[in-house]
Amino acid sequence: MNEEDFTKKLAGMFQQGPDVLVGPGDDCAVLDTGADRLLLAAADQLISSVHYLEGCPPAYAARKLLRRNISDIAAMGGTPTHALVTLALNPVDEIWLTDFHASLAETAAAYGVSVIGGDIARLFTKGEVCSLTILGSVEREKLCLRSGAKTGDLLYATGVFGNSFHSGHHLEFRPRLEEARFLAGHFTHAMMDVSDGLLKDAARVADASGCALVLDPLRIPLRRGATVDGALGDGEDYELIFAIPPPLSEELEAAWPFPETPLSCIGRFTDGTPGAVSGLEHLKQNKLKTGFDHFHEETV
Repeated sequence: MNEEDFTKKLAGMFQQGPDVLVGPGDDCAVLDTGADRLLLAAADQLISSVHYLEGCPPAYAARKLLRRNISDIAAMGGTPTHALVTLALNPVDEIWLTDFHASLAETAAAYGVSVIGGDIARLFTKGEVCSLTILGSVEREKLCLRSGAKTGDLLYATGVFGNSFHSGHHLEFRPRLEEARFLAGHFTHAMMDVSDGLLKDAARVADASGCALVLDPLRIPLRRGATVDGALGDGEDYELIFAIPPPLSEELEAAWPFPETPLSCIGRFTDGTPGAVSGLEHLKQNKLKTGFDHFHEETV
């Protein structure tokens, strides 16, 4: 059993109401409330010694918790609006809690997010578990899903990849909200944020879209200190990957208004087994990591 298989199994257990356009399996759930904009909802968590090292200042943990959830909203082409936060920790330290919430409030204000409630509890083992539920909205015509790629589409990526944890990027990243809004609707309806590893998340887009994928690993831009293997498997990048039709490629690159955000074409969707990724054969001798799995580590 691995995390991917188990979450797919869980997704089939839950009956969905008629207002649920997209349930489990994408970056956010999508609800149709009858309003002009669709409602987005997602939840994610931050665990000490997994998502940050022991001794990480609570202000950094709070920023990361909110920003990684905002990154999910961005991947849908949306705008974040509200959040609920729950914490379980040991020891229950007032200074830690105050610093965490002060940083959360500052970050939320910067992104126009209202933190509307939550809960605090005590763990019976040392550490912290921080969970956040994010709400947002998106125009109907701009909604982006993992399932929107088509055979022949090009796979593009924002930013650079690899060495996120050791470089500190995983605590200091900026969710690509503006970039996603620029892309959504006109250039793409297929997008995802990269948190579990570029290879794993790109395969998820291909699988959801019923396509295979040919990656060009030599075109993946690397963060300082990163290797191609690390860029594919390390995760914690919080960049966007998205599919666009080839005729839009030249227009996209000419119109791209974010000079500080690299834009790279790193692959192509093809006919084939859904989720199958090729182009990496010369890397397999290194037992390439497929990405982060909460259940166990995987290699291919």
